[in-house]
Amino acid sequence: MNDNSAITVLPEWAPQEAVWTAWPADAGEWNGDLGAPRRDVAALIRVLAEHGNKVRLLVNGDETEASARAALGDSAELVPAKYGDIWLRDTGPIFALRPEGAVALRFATNSWGGKYDLPDDATVGDDIARIAGTPVQRYAFVLEGGAIDHDGCGTILTTRQTLLNPNRNGWDKEEAEIALREAFGAGKIIWIDEGLKNDHTDGHIDNIARFVGEAKVVCQSPAGPDDPNAATLDAIAGTLAAATDSDGRQLQVIRIPGVGRYVNPAGEISPASHMNFLIANGVVVVPVYGTATQDAALVALREVFPDRKVVGVPSRGLLGSGDAGGGSFHCITQQEPRQ
Repeated sequence: MNDNSAITVLPEWAPQEAVWTAWPADAGEWNGDLGAPRRDVAALIRVLAEHGNKVRLLVNGDETEASARAALGDSAELVPAKYGDIWLRDTGPIFALRPEGAVALRFATNSWGGKYDLPDDATVGDDIARIAGTPVQRYAFVLEGGAIDHDGCGTILTTRQTLLNPNRNGWDKEEAEIALREAFGAGKIIWIDEGLKNDHTDGHIDNIARFVGEAKVVCQSPAGPDDPNAATLDAIAGTLAAATDSDGRQLQVIRIPGVGRYVNPAGEISPASHMNFLIANGVVVVPVYGTATQDAALVALREVFPDRKVVGVPSRGLLGSGDAGGGSFHCITQQEPRQ
């Protein structure tokens, strides 16, 4: 057992050394169309670079590297690497700090419960840690980074739907909390029941509720009477309003307009969410989908982040349809904190 009482996972709003992401490389993972997700990734990177962020972009193969260079110029540092797909929030390391310096926390992966088994997803996190020059601390249990959210003060947000799913570790709640306390030194775990309908990840927290400050969280409100997640969104807000953090403070819950009913090109209800935003140095990049509520959502988030520029960037290509896509900007990135 590791003694991790001194490990700190900094909150996403802490100063960052770099943002890691990856360039879509396998057309088979994107219904044969790499153009749409590449446009979204390029738009994300340009916004990050415009606000002074260092972006380290993994590229897998010659064509991938050439197309990324053509699309981005010097907006990102291109880093050759092997990866299955671009969901680095889940397959990359979770960068943390301990008294002797930075550490890359590495967990087992089982392809999101055995659904998307891709080559090199199990090893790309080690490669990122090596390239970053950060020692690895390894854990045997399955955990995706998008399944947990940290406040930097010992409180973790997560969902029962993901962490207690039999397709991950077969945990009960007590076993899950023991593992999270061991790995992160967590003092409090706040449990949400479930995520959005048709979420490929089985309800990752980063698509439904996020810490935005100490004892402060954001989540979504239903967008209208046809919102397929209306009851879920209200339940999330209710759970958060009744919760306290690791210091016993009542959470301040801020609700912003949700995306509402979003149907992808295949006619499926998709888990589109404004919660999958990325907080970086000087900017918050928010996925938008051309819906009626997006402007109101951006206005609300600008009040949440008065010291950062809040920028809406289209993310329909990353959301995709069928087995392709299913996520957005937070799902494809991993921040490396500044020491």
